[in-house]
Amino acid sequence: MSAKAVLGRALRETGAALKEAGGVEIFTRHRPSMMFMGNKPFKTNDTFIAPSASVIGNVTNWDESSVWYGAVVRADSHPITIGFASSVQDRAVVSTVSPKSTTLKTGFPPVCSIGHYVSVGAGSVLTSCTIQDLVEIGEKCVIGEGAVVESNVILEPGTVVPEYTKIPAGQRWGGNPAAFIEELDDEAKGHIQSHAEKTALKAQEHIVEFLPIGNTYVHLEELEKKGVAATQG
Repeated sequence: MSAKAVLGRALRETGAALKEAGGVEIFTRHRPSMMFMGNKPFKTNDTFIAPSASVIGNVTNWDESSVWYGAVVRADSHPITIGFASSVQDRAVVSTVSPKSTTLKTGFPPVCSIGHYVSVGAGSVLTSCTIQDLVEIGEKCVIGEGAVVESNVILEPGTVVPEYTKIPAGQRWGGNPAAFIEELDDEAKGHIQSHAEKTALKAQEHIVEFLPIGNTYVHLEELEKKGVAATQG
């Protein structure tokens, strides 16, 4: 890592440390994770929530899940769950129906459940729907309340899944409104998980870069010592 990169990261971590200690917040007042009505989002140590994302209220983030830049996960009415190695990508919005609605027309609670190895594409909008495991949602998709997307499904970019629609397992759908395209073969199904895993690995790289409080100052001191030694030599 270059001296410039180490210095930049050290400054960010210093600002974060001051904030943690109750000092002045240097870089931004934006809160990526925000309590609402006593409900604080839960995340694990390897969950990545981007600095410009907004995760609000009763949200549960499983291991290796990620919420990317500009995305909003708003559980101010009902709970939202994001499963293992699942991602809500840039500018996507995940929310639930009005707090006045205690059940959907199906009789189920109006939660939003995103399963394991799910990729929610950039700019997509999900509302009080159920996404089972191993689903790839393309960019700018819309999934309405009460909709159910079963496992091993790919939604093409721009797909609109109307309210209370059920997308059967193992299929590719697309269009507005969503229509069946084809059955998925084993290669396409395997791609769903590998895509989710690649996103999870990329998220780990971003976690390292945006550690709130780290030990970069140690590396900075080492670089300074080397610089002094080189000058004296």
